[in-house]
Amino acid sequence: MNFLKYMNAYDIIHSIEAEQLKSDLPEIYIGDTVKVGVVIQEGGKERTQPYEGIVIAKRHGGVNTSITVRRVFQGIGVERIFLVHSPGVESIKVIRRGKVRRAKLFYLRDRVGKATRVKQRFDRPL
Repeated sequence: MNFLKYMNAYDIIHSIEAEQLKSDLPEIYIGDTVKVGVVIQEGGKERTQPYEGIVIAKRHGGVNTSITVRRVFQGIGVERIFLVHSPGVESIKVIRRGKVRRAKLFYLRDRVGKATRVKQRFDRPL
């Protein structure tokens, strides 16, 4: 009997989460260079600020899917975690595909300069 209650609650939660999912997202893989349009509120105005970098991690979880994007700005590595389905993320565009053999690219944190480059992958379309 409790199992039926659990399944019913699961179906309700799943249907509510399905309404929140964005449908216009591209396929994002680890190692891709992406440009994320972030909505920023300043006073009463909203604007979109682009954030471009390499996807070094991805976590799956339906509505809670997130990506970690790393870029080097003025010689300092900056990482941001974006909830993919968040209303604060306006757009995600894949600039180039990366050819990597790892699920997480945390080793890029220890590298400097040209050593942080990721080879381009040509077999997956943008």
